[in-house]
Amino acid sequence: MKVEDLLKSLPDDSGVYFMKDKSGNILYIGKAKNLKKRVKSYFNPSAKHTHRIALMVSQVRDIEYIVTDTEAEALALEANLIKQHQPHFNVLLKDDKKYPYVCITWSENYPRIFITRKRRLTDKLDRYYGPYVDSRRLREILDIIKRTFPLRQRSKPLYKDRPCLNYDLGKCPGVCQNLITPEQYREIISKVAFIFQGRTDELIKQLQTQMEIASSALEFEKAAQYRDQILSLQQLFSSQKVALPDDTISRDAIALAQDENYTCIQLFQIRAGRLIGRLGFFTDNGHNDEQGEILQRVLEQHYQNIDFSEIPTEIIVQYPLKEEEILASWLREKKGKKVIITIPQRQQKAELISMVARNAQIELERSQKFSQTNLEGMEDLAKILDLPTLPRRIEGYDISHLQGSNAVASRVVFIDGLPAKQYYRHYKIKNPEIKIGHSDDFLSLQEVIKRRFSHTEDYPDLVMIDGGKGQLSSVCEILTEMNLMEKIKVISLAKKREEIFLPNQSLPLDTNKEQSGVQLLRRLRDEAHRFAVTFHRQQRQKASRKSILDEIPGLGFERQKRLLAHFHSVDYIRQATVKQLAEVSGIGDNLAQIIYQYFH
Repeated sequence: MKVEDLLKSLPDDSGVYFMKDKSGNILYIGKAKNLKKRVKSYFNPSAKHTHRIALMVSQVRDIEYIVTDTEAEALALEANLIKQHQPHFNVLLKDDKKYPYVCITWSENYPRIFITRKRRLTDKLDRYYGPYVDSRRLREILDIIKRTFPLRQRSKPLYKDRPCLNYDLGKCPGVCQNLITPEQYREIISKVAFIFQGRTDELIKQLQTQMEIASSALEFEKAAQYRDQILSLQQLFSSQKVALPDDTISRDAIALAQDENYTCIQLFQIRAGRLIGRLGFFTDNGHNDEQGEILQRVLEQHYQNIDFSEIPTEIIVQYPLKEEEILASWLREKKGKKVIITIPQRQQKAELISMVARNAQIELERSQKFSQTNLEGMEDLAKILDLPTLPRRIEGYDISHLQGSNAVASRVVFIDGLPAKQYYRHYKIKNPEIKIGHSDDFLSLQEVIKRRFSHTEDYPDLVMIDGGKGQLSSVCEILTEMNLMEKIKVISLAKKREEIFLPNQSLPLDTNKEQSGVQLLRRLRDEAHRFAVTFHRQQRQKASRKSILDEIPGLGFERQKRLLAHFHSVDYIRQATVKQLAEVSGIGDNLAQIIYQYFH
């Protein structure tokens, strides 16, 4: 059935609709007070859609729906279905890594806590808090938490058979060596989660009770630990007081600021009179959305992703919500208590909304300024290089090694002047001629460029090589061999004087290192250098920890320990006979023969 026929068959009832592509994949899930009117609005020729919505509509080949008795049921059903299917086009808010989240990986036996710029819904058990506007403050809070509670401090163990110094200092409970059970560790993590849920006061009361119990049981050392945790938590938000009446009420305040293209939304989380979180969202303008509609959709998406205990009892909004009663009913059902949604009339609450709106305007202007700077940089670079269009996608390449050892390369990508880290790549140099004591950046660059462009026609607008005329010439040589010189615009940027070189030109371009186009290239070059050096250091650290015994097949960690305990050094193992090797417990004749052959 064609989409036009499907639109005619839609009912006038409330419910949830599914938009699918030609393969049956769900593109979008939405709710509607009137299914026919809402879905038809997407296909109205006069509708002014954002690029995202227009792309979605162009892919729609099938529409399904579920009728509900009430609009509140439609909202609850939509929330559950979005969580279940996670359709690509249900991402209302721009995930451009502008603001960070805190992630707790409840899907793991020993959950990790870390800050991330991207919300990856890979496992339904993992929880994300945010996005937080004040990233510096967020890092300070996480640092205090790690000093206050015994948490895993490393993503990977430092040693195979023993904990690191953090365990001896009491900063880590020995997760890497299973010195604490998963249940005990998850109990610690659940206390930390209270902080990001805005339930710090509840956590403090819980710790006070545990301190009193420990003290009564004469466990004074444990009681002192609880006391120190309480003091740290009390100091954590001591300077975040917001002057409001009824400061025992938990409330969220939401407001926005707009320009022609974008809307910036700010949500302040206030618990017991304290500002415990300042969340920020960006979205494209379009689809004739009114301010109240935008606020409503942000609130719906935000509260869909949080636990019921985090929902406040009062929500202060800047503009009237289009479906306020539906949202309030859904929140009441989810929280189990009444949730009041109000436009402030009293002076103090009105001043709070005004403060939130001012912060949204500041963030919007900051984003505008940053976007304008990037645009000016691309325009200036196009002028410098005489490009027919703006270089929207630029790739930067750099080589890193230490006298030829652990040689690696990096590729970083800027799109519209911003780092696009999903396209970053590391390369290990495979050329056997490049080894300790013999480095060759020219050969390394040729290898990387050949690997990058051999099996693709996805060419960037510009390729920048970190280096001078020599590095550029080597890259041009390999591109000529591949018949790609006409398709790929390549330049180099020399560090010493920030000079730009073009192919087949001995002199650099006449530029000023402070002009915006050159500054854009410098940011790209510095990012490529940082990315390459970081990867090179990682490879060196791995090599320094690696034993030659690791390369022998069948010789695991425990057997290595037994060999070293018996022979005391790798040199003595190398000199041992097959018979001597086989005498070691757990080695046996076959493995002894393999070890002997490896060294001989």
